[in-house]
Amino acid sequence: MIPKAQDELFAAGASARERYARLIIGRPGLGALLKYELIVSLSQWVPGALGLALRKVLYPRLLGACGRNVVFGQNVVVRHPHKVRIGRDVAIDDNVLLDAKGDGNEGITIGSGVFIGRNTILSCKNGTIRIADGANIGFNCEIFSASRVTIGSNVLIAAYTYLIGGDHDASDPGQAVLAQQRRSQGVTIGDGAWLGAGAKILDGVEVGAGSIVGAGAVVRESIPAGAVAAGVPARVIRMR
Repeated sequence: MIPKAQDELFAAGASARERYARLIIGRPGLGALLKYELIVSLSQWVPGALGLALRKVLYPRLLGACGRNVVFGQNVVVRHPHKVRIGRDVAIDDNVLLDAKGDGNEGITIGSGVFIGRNTILSCKNGTIRIADGANIGFNCEIFSASRVTIGSNVLIAAYTYLIGGDHDASDPGQAVLAQQRRSQGVTIGDGAWLGAGAKILDGVEVGAGSIVGAGAVVRESIPAGAVAAGVPARVIRMR
């Protein structure tokens, strides 16, 4: 079972520093902790051009890999940063969370030419998120992975969209859902697809290349390449 954040924060038998490092940094040792805290303290909150310049220089020192010309907005938060890899010419707007947490997962890989909008969350719970080159992710989106979420090249994801790469087992009515196992088949979004504002893509779904999902749709079943789907639940209404 994937542990809850509060279980990790308040786990018995570990110091406060060890618990914080396990949850946020993902690596043991005082050196990794001090490096993370110094870079965040010096640059995360700083507004304006100075902040952009500081983060452009300092944030890549935390990451597993980072290409040229990557822009980090104000208050960008990175957890388990050694498992975050970013290509070149990427813009990550203010208040984005890149959470690569997990034991043995690949974490988050972002290709070149990607834009990630303000307040968007990329959240791994022992999962992997891969975003291919040229993808554009709008404001206030969430991408959650308990196994694998893959977003193809030149995908357009509009604001308030949710990709749900995991689900809860609710088979035992005698237990709270929260106490039961999490399960995940993952989500795949094909190259060149467009997800309209507020769409919800549920676990196990593949959205085919070049397809369009209407605003507010709830997608429970896979959509073929080149289809246009809309509704709750989403249905294919025509082919492009």
